[in-house]
Amino acid sequence: MAEAPGRVRITLVRSLIGHPRGQRVVVRALGLRRIRQTVSRADTPVLRGMLAAVRHLVRVEAGGR
Repeated sequence: MAEAPGRVRITLVRSLIGHPRGQRVVVRALGLRRIRQTVSRADTPVLRGMLAAVRHLVRVEAGGR
């Protein structure tokens, strides 16, 4: 049986003002609405791709609930 994926904590640390619409859409899809808001998501390849697109706007930490 495969193990459940780990979790990561994602925090929005930069404003979306002046960034391309695609990056704003990705941040919104991650569930982030305001600066310093933190969400916990399952660590999957899809999530890693989204994080790579906005790595300059977010802080990613291992763990989370």
